[in-house]
Amino acid sequence: MSPSPFGEEHDVGTFPIVRRLLREHMLKYWPRLLATAGCMALVAATTVAMAKIMQPIIDEVFIARNQYLLLPIALAALAVFVVKGLATYGQSVLLSDVGRKVIAELQERMFGRLMEADLASFHETASGKLVSRFTYDVQQLYGAVANAITGMVRDSLSVVGLVILMFVTEWKLALVAFFVFPLALLPIARLGRRMRKVSRSTQTEYGQLTAWLSQIFQGIRHVKAYNAEEREAGRARSLIWLIARLNQKAARISSASHPIMETLGGLAIVAVILYGGNEVISGRSTAGEFFTFITALLLAYEPMKKLANLNSTLQQGVAAASRVFTLIDSKPNITDKPGAITLGRVTGSIEMREVHFSYGDDTQALHGVTIEVPSGRTVALVGPSGAGKSTVLNLIPRFYDVGAGAVLIDGHDVRDVTLSSLRAQIALVSQDITLFDDTVRANIAYGRPAATQEEIETAARNAAAHDFILSLPDGYDTVIGEHGVKLSGGQRQRLSIARAMLKDAPILLLDEATSALDTESEKAVQAALHRLMVGRTTLIIAHRLSTVRNADIIYGIADGRVVERGTHAELLARNGLYARLWNLQTDRPDFLADGSVEAEPDSLEEPRQAAGRM
Repeated sequence: MSPSPFGEEHDVGTFPIVRRLLREHMLKYWPRLLATAGCMALVAATTVAMAKIMQPIIDEVFIARNQYLLLPIALAALAVFVVKGLATYGQSVLLSDVGRKVIAELQERMFGRLMEADLASFHETASGKLVSRFTYDVQQLYGAVANAITGMVRDSLSVVGLVILMFVTEWKLALVAFFVFPLALLPIARLGRRMRKVSRSTQTEYGQLTAWLSQIFQGIRHVKAYNAEEREAGRARSLIWLIARLNQKAARISSASHPIMETLGGLAIVAVILYGGNEVISGRSTAGEFFTFITALLLAYEPMKKLANLNSTLQQGVAAASRVFTLIDSKPNITDKPGAITLGRVTGSIEMREVHFSYGDDTQALHGVTIEVPSGRTVALVGPSGAGKSTVLNLIPRFYDVGAGAVLIDGHDVRDVTLSSLRAQIALVSQDITLFDDTVRANIAYGRPAATQEEIETAARNAAAHDFILSLPDGYDTVIGEHGVKLSGGQRQRLSIARAMLKDAPILLLDEATSALDTESEKAVQAALHRLMVGRTTLIIAHRLSTVRNADIIYGIADGRVVERGTHAELLARNGLYARLWNLQTDRPDFLADGSVEAEPDSLEEPRQAAGRM
């Protein structure tokens, strides 16, 4: 089996990630981006105008004392600020709109890819880590989309406009001022690389924290039962402070550009004052030109500092984007083969031919297993834990694919039919009950969302669930909490049986469906299960052998191999694995003095016959 596709991202360059974001998500919004670029250009133009307006203010108003130009210059200054405010608002709203749409699309693509992923991938990846991709990583990516990438465009336009103004005003002074700034490129680039590395570590640790919190909250009952509150609080403290230290390191790296830029800015200002002041004193330049240049330099200094800082934000976003795209680019191993046929409703016969299967390279789970489940019959798999029984069940709906051999339904290799049509033939009831934090109605109708209320209630009655549902505060509209936490174990299991009944699939897989129930709940659930089994091909895994003694065929499985096959009586007479497990459970031999099998109350046949008479 291949490793999980949800691992850490590959270290790709900044520009490939940015190009991919633009190509796959942003360029489709080109009208908004074009409007955004227009707003950015206006912001840059008004920033240049703010510097340019200093020359007439100094030369015409303060030096020449031209009264007629006072009001026009003041109104022009007001117009510049109004236009800049409106343009800034426009670019912020438009960029936010594009950024949120891009993030929503990425989250949608991630979820779609996860729904296509193999079951093994989820078993190998903590759910909290996947949740972290949807929350923390996409927020980091949003920062790159809405702030870094767009901020670079906006601030670059402002810097370019102001630099042009400075060269037009005093090109020699501009050369003096900008001589020192190229010195900042190398340290800022190094800071960006360090920021990306720290961001990658921070995102990984956030995934670890989210995964651990999810486990603790779901297992809080056991935490308290084992007095583990202090121990878990210590683990939380370690993870939280590790992330805090990483965030502080990121803050130090991000802030390291400030002293670099401030020092270089100070040197530039000193050079401008010394050289420019001398030019004004000597009469080779006017005070207005000098103040226009100083204003342009100061105004250009702010976006230049932002550009330096945005590199850190961009690197954080690139690290997050790498993780997001790694998930999006993952490919499931179990897919529809080209030309796969659509399986119509089957009679339900199942056959496994010389099936071999391994979990990875070192764990061989099945060794040449051959099993036949005739249509409409009940077949049980028994054996010790770890024998491979659940693996057999998982191969039928193609949760995994066989390593060798074949699994057939009605003679069709399950690899030759579409996954959706295959799984439409199968209903699964497991000891691991999966219910969602939704209404009772939605949980029962999960396999058939379009089912009517009458069909839902019929399924609930057949599952012995209707009465207790009506006793809930809102009946079928009661929200049952995460994993059905507001219900008892027996109630949760009966809802899962009702869901399987409503699906009405011809093949039924029962995986320890009653193992975790008390005696009273087990009786109610067993009765519901037998009604569900009528007319269906049923494959059962059970450790309580009394629940399968009347199965048509019982397979004994040990160490991934079929070691015996027969009915309850035949296997007891053979005195092999099944007989040994039976005697261990009943704590007595199951034979009478004359060698005949002792009669036991039927746990399968009588309810099945009764259901057939309903």
